[in-house]
Amino acid sequence: MEAQGTTSCFNSEPVMTQERRIGEATERRSIEGQLGDDRVAWREFAEPATVEMFYRGWLTTQCRLVAGVGGGVVFGATTAGLQAVPPLAVWGDARRMLRALTEVAEQAVAQRRGVVGRHDVDASRRHAVAFPIRALDEVVGAVALDLAPRPEPELQAAFRQLEWGAGWLELRALRQTATRQRATQTRIQTALELVASAQQHDRFATAATAFVTELATRLGCDRVSLGFIERGRARIRAMSHTADLPERTNLSRAIGAAMDEAIDQAATVAVPPPPTAEPRVSLAHEDLSRHAGGASVCTVPFARVDRIVGALTLERPAARPFDQATIEMVETVAGLAGPTLEALRRDDRWLTTKALDATKRTLAQLVGAGHLPMKLTALGVLAVAALLVFVKGEYRVSARGVMEAHVRRAAVAPFAGYLREAPVRAGDLVRRGQLLATLDDRELRLERARLESQHDVYDRQRALAFAKSNAADINIARTQTEQVRARLALIDEQLAKARVVAEFDGVVVTGDLRQMLGSPVDKGQVLFEIAPLDAYRLVLEVDERDINDVASGQRGQLLLTASPVDPVSFTVEKLIPVSTAKDGRNFFRAEATLGRTPERLRPGMEGVAKIEIDRRPLYAVWLRSMLDWLRLALWTWSP
Repeated sequence: MEAQGTTSCFNSEPVMTQERRIGEATERRSIEGQLGDDRVAWREFAEPATVEMFYRGWLTTQCRLVAGVGGGVVFGATTAGLQAVPPLAVWGDARRMLRALTEVAEQAVAQRRGVVGRHDVDASRRHAVAFPIRALDEVVGAVALDLAPRPEPELQAAFRQLEWGAGWLELRALRQTATRQRATQTRIQTALELVASAQQHDRFATAATAFVTELATRLGCDRVSLGFIERGRARIRAMSHTADLPERTNLSRAIGAAMDEAIDQAATVAVPPPPTAEPRVSLAHEDLSRHAGGASVCTVPFARVDRIVGALTLERPAARPFDQATIEMVETVAGLAGPTLEALRRDDRWLTTKALDATKRTLAQLVGAGHLPMKLTALGVLAVAALLVFVKGEYRVSARGVMEAHVRRAAVAPFAGYLREAPVRAGDLVRRGQLLATLDDRELRLERARLESQHDVYDRQRALAFAKSNAADINIARTQTEQVRARLALIDEQLAKARVVAEFDGVVVTGDLRQMLGSPVDKGQVLFEIAPLDAYRLVLEVDERDINDVASGQRGQLLLTASPVDPVSFTVEKLIPVSTAKDGRNFFRAEATLGRTPERLRPGMEGVAKIEIDRRPLYAVWLRSMLDWLRLALWTWSP
């Protein structure tokens, strides 16, 4: 029994030890497997061969650092939303809860900050945390984790761990952005250097040859060809390392066909194509490659404004195919240098060629599809031209018009004396017999009194001679008396004219003597000029360029500057064939009578007169001055 007990006792201990060892071995293998998986994940994260390996390694490492993670997803942000493209990496059982994780990730992207949400999985309430991935100011993705329920402090700790871990993704995004920016800067710098090499030359041929030669040298190409579209097909205009272009050879035809193939597709074509390139038709490029002994060929079209104008064809040895980076470099160079070279090519042509090309292009736009504004403009121009040629209008000659009184009477000083009174001035309306001015007559009256006294003396002498019957004295006395009477009659007449009055109703045209009262005036000096109010004539100043069209009897209308809303009709009566130079122009004087006399019309008023000549086509009416100037200019310049 004891033995049995002993035996039993000894038998039980090995059994327990064996079970413990089995459990420890199992746990050790689990730990070793987990450690092995961690090492694999860390290696994928630290030394990734592809982008997918980096995100998978990071997500695996991140999910294992946070307890209770059921699944995790890394998204790449797009303009169409996170659901538009597959996730970059998935861990654990995340595919079952992908919809919930996608929603919380979209909230994080929209709010540009970390988000904590809840969702149901198998009738259990779980947490979902998400954090956006940023590169500078741009959100480039998001990461979302599914967490088991836990207290708020543990949830915050898991959220902070995710935020810290997301920094690695942001760092990678920043590195990728910096790499792309450096590549872009390199491409732009190279393109600018190539454009500068072309702009060092004034002529297109030398500039284009220098450009393609420099491009071939930088990219290690055997040959680079530059072509432009002429007459619907690509024509080679420059080739690297040579100034003589091959004309109508198999090589030039093959290169031109390759250019046409890329231009027709409006896309870059490469043989062999890069792995990430879209499929393109490349029959002409394959033919060019065979013609060049299996060389790698790439053609990049370039545009000016909104249309393709040419292409660049590059050839390399077969051992150096064109990769995507080189193609992007060539596209950048073509985009910058192509329009510059096209502008230089168009400028470096004969003037007749430019005019013919512009005419053909305009006609093609008018006849072809599209270009509706240009077609409407052309129709408008044609309509205006037809209107100018076939529609007739009234041809009138413009002339400066001045109103003059038909009669002007002068009021003059009847004798030499002094001005005593002048109650009117220029512009005043006067009636017949109205006083205009008065001269001082005191000296005349004194002279008259003296003459009357002398007349009495001569009468007494004659009476005494009669009494003595002295015939000689009688005759002398009679003669002296008659002389005095004549002088008295003259003085009486002068005294009667000392008051200057208006001879008819009218307006004072000139004369303002209010500042000359007491001043001496000479006999016959003009004091005032008066014009009647109902007798006017219109004086027209017709330019010498229009005088041949003006004749007596023609009618017209006058607009006065003082009354531009009330036209006055007139009839041309007389042309004076003497030119007058005034203000740098020559004009002829024409006189016309008014059809009616406006109430407020005054002599000296000016305006613009239009003389009606005849009816002519509108182009002869509106363009007459320009056509006359053109005729004179051609006559002057012609030998």
